[in-house]
Amino acid sequence: MAFKFLAVFAVLAVANAGLQQPIHPVYHAAPINFAQPALFKPHTTQQRVQPALINAVPQPTLVKSYAQPTLVKSYVQPTVVKSYAQPAILKSYAQPTYVKQVEQYAPANYEFSYSVHDSHTGDIKSQRESRHGDQVQGQYSLLDADGHQRIVDYTADDHNGFNAVVRREPTNVKVVQPVQKVIAQPAYDGHY
Repeated sequence: MAFKFLAVFAVLAVANAGLQQPIHPVYHAAPINFAQPALFKPHTTQQRVQPALINAVPQPTLVKSYAQPTLVKSYVQPTVVKSYAQPAILKSYAQPTYVKQVEQYAPANYEFSYSVHDSHTGDIKSQRESRHGDQVQGQYSLLDADGHQRIVDYTADDHNGFNAVVRREPTNVKVVQPVQKVIAQPAYDGHY
């Protein structure tokens, strides 16, 4: 295939070389006629002699023959690809594997409690809670506005969910009533 390709280019190069031969230009010599303008007459008594025309100008050479470039008589057509090999199509691929990594944590274990007893504002409350693994147990209490203490015992786990038991107990604690704000009106004496 490459040989045929190079052969075609060689034939075209030879044909093209015949067309691109340099053409030598033909030069003609210009006739020499030289006359002096008659603007003034010289005061000398000598007569001037006009120079003789030069007849020895070389005549240009004529081209009698012309060599026509050689023409290409035959042409080799490049070979045409008659078949096409289709690229192989990937019909299956490997599914990427995903590895699920579960981080292992130690079971949660904690205990906490707090309490508040402010007799000035009447804020009395407390809470305690403990957790071991997924089981939570706790209790909180607070003082309601009617003087009863509300106590909530609660548990929570994965099997039973959140469960709360609420009870109310009377107390001997005096409930502080909120103080009403009274805005005093200014008194005018009538004097300015």
